[in-house]
Amino acid sequence: MGSLSFSGRRVQVLRFLLVFSVILGVYAEVSAGSHAVDIHLQTATGTLRGTLQLPEAAGKTAAVALIIAGSGPTDRDGNTVGLPGRNNSLKMLAEELARAGYASVRYDKRGIGASNQAALDESQLRLDTYVQDAASWMEMLVADSRFDCVVVIGHSEGALIGILAAQQQPHCARVTLASPSGSAADLLRHQLSGLLPTDLERAAAAIIRSLEMGETVPVVPQELALLFRESVQPYLISWFPYQPAEELQKLSTPVAIFHGQTDMQVPVAEAQALQAANPDARLHVIPGMNHILKLVEDDPQAQRISYENPDVPLAPELVRQLVNFLNEALVPAEELP
Repeated sequence: MGSLSFSGRRVQVLRFLLVFSVILGVYAEVSAGSHAVDIHLQTATGTLRGTLQLPEAAGKTAAVALIIAGSGPTDRDGNTVGLPGRNNSLKMLAEELARAGYASVRYDKRGIGASNQAALDESQLRLDTYVQDAASWMEMLVADSRFDCVVVIGHSEGALIGILAAQQQPHCARVTLASPSGSAADLLRHQLSGLLPTDLERAAAAIIRSLEMGETVPVVPQELALLFRESVQPYLISWFPYQPAEELQKLSTPVAIFHGQTDMQVPVAEAQALQAANPDARLHVIPGMNHILKLVEDDPQAQRISYENPDVPLAPELVRQLVNFLNEALVPAEELP
């Protein structure tokens, strides 16, 4: 089989598919309404590094948000190693939260950016590796006397990681951004449907079925190797059994679900299903917001640019509704009737 070429919306979807593969530090930077310091978390297998974004003015509560990035080699700011340009979506989100009076921590995933020293061999990675990393950050923040409580904000796959970590650690609210409701296997089937030539689509479906049964696939078509290479298969096997909608039901804290109307990677129907399984959760479908939280038209070229250009703004409605949710969900005890 020859090499494949994709264009338009298919290229945009493939961007997602191909990226699988505390102690205060020095002053980092200042932005309007906040300042940032480097922090690190020592683990048994290396040091994870991140950024604590602190507001200049205190908010209604002294809550701190832990922001968890999505799938693939993603850094603390929401940028994917290996893709051109930067989008800085999570950095921008942290800065907006600080302007509203909320501190936050975001971190480079294990093996990425400044957390490279904590890298594991890809074949040794499991979903629980990232869950335990997130839970350890939560534990550190819970113990920090500066903060009243921890809000967990997870983007895409990071939403599931945050939900599972929140099952282990005290927290006061949960926020999902662009999260699927069902398994990653089902989402992959949806994304690959109509995207590949028939023979490759069938091969991918067979590989997914094997991985769902816990069986590795030693021989993978070359065109699918980036997605299903043998070294990443144990991770996929560990990920596929989880259904975010089911896991979210195990939490009793306030939940808000945010999804973009122009998300070309995870359909809006996923957010609606997530809320249907968790009727107490607040659902916000944000007009004009794409998968990386940017205000973008439903146009392949505009979508591509948003992944590479940090000047493309976050969707203002996301910021407004998120801050409203936090202000309402995190009412200080002295203000309760």
